[in-house]
Amino acid sequence: MKRQRGHKARLHLTPSQLTAADEQGHAARTMCLKTYFRAWVNCWEGRAGEPNFKARFRSRMAIDIPQGRDLQIVRLSRRWGRMWAPKIGHVLFRWTKGLPVGKRANKSNKVTGARLVKEADGWHVVFRVQTEVPDPEPHTGPTVGIDRGITKPLALSDGTFRGHGDWLTPGESERLRRLEKESARKRHARNKGEKTSRRLARIYDQIARLRAKAKRRAVDWQHKTTTNIAETFSRAAVEDLAITNMVKSAKGTVEAPGTRVRQKAGLNRSIAQEAWGRTVTLLEYKMADRGGIVVNVPAPNTSRRCSACGFITLGSRETQARFVCKNPDCGFECNADTNASRNIDHAAGLAVSGRGAVADGQAEKRQPPTQPHAA
Repeated sequence: MKRQRGHKARLHLTPSQLTAADEQGHAARTMCLKTYFRAWVNCWEGRAGEPNFKARFRSRMAIDIPQGRDLQIVRLSRRWGRMWAPKIGHVLFRWTKGLPVGKRANKSNKVTGARLVKEADGWHVVFRVQTEVPDPEPHTGPTVGIDRGITKPLALSDGTFRGHGDWLTPGESERLRRLEKESARKRHARNKGEKTSRRLARIYDQIARLRAKAKRRAVDWQHKTTTNIAETFSRAAVEDLAITNMVKSAKGTVEAPGTRVRQKAGLNRSIAQEAWGRTVTLLEYKMADRGGIVVNVPAPNTSRRCSACGFITLGSRETQARFVCKNPDCGFECNADTNASRNIDHAAGLAVSGRGAVADGQAEKRQPPTQPHAA
């Protein structure tokens, strides 16, 4: 089967190439604006809905190279490669992954195009790579349910957890705090309508680079963790969460103001930092490459139902981390996140077998766990 993947590498540009790349990026954005105006015409004429505009500071500069043959990719050494970019010339990039170029390229294995994107730490190139791979054999490993959270980023139904530390070191976090404090002070001291000073712009750039560093470390952890799960399990079950609704503001309106707004804002930031949606996206294609599947199950009551007896009993979840079934005939006890992941795995088994999920409040007879996990 043909597999389409993207591969990202960092560009090494000279000062003159950097200026040319920025000019090309602004020119490409002008073309996007023309598309945006055309979209409004289509909307006014009833052929489409209203388009969404992205302001300049919310968009990444990008240069698209649609044809792979125009890239002229050459490997220069173990760590460096060279490619051609329009209006920029030949540029160097970090060679971190084998690309189907030269003798390795053919009709089924090739680079079909690329896009240059500017991020906080500089310009990168994203290659579009097409390869021919054999169909994967069905995975024969065990199944697993995964509960996503904040205190425990990933809780697995086998009783294990996948966690991480802070994305920034204490020194980096302190530097980010000072930069944000300084930027806020300068921003409030600026007169209304006054242009952003170069000093404030440099502070913004430093903040963006630190946040980009944290994101790279988070994505690296997600890649390694999802690869391990995909290689170990044949089926991974996750909750079908409406993440966009979960991170909505609690401000409310003037007539009906919200409550505990600051606490909700902190929770929203924590959820956004974990990037639950990206974890599932990575897991889906990695499971498919290895012959496994990802199953989405309904989220309601997965943390309230006992994974041993199947009953929902009031007060069973004593704390955020402790679950003790209050059913007199059960008394099962384990970590609350582990209990939820066991329910998720069980619901996925019912969905795959075509029996459907257990109705809310309705118990299904289950065998008690052979190895109850400690709280």
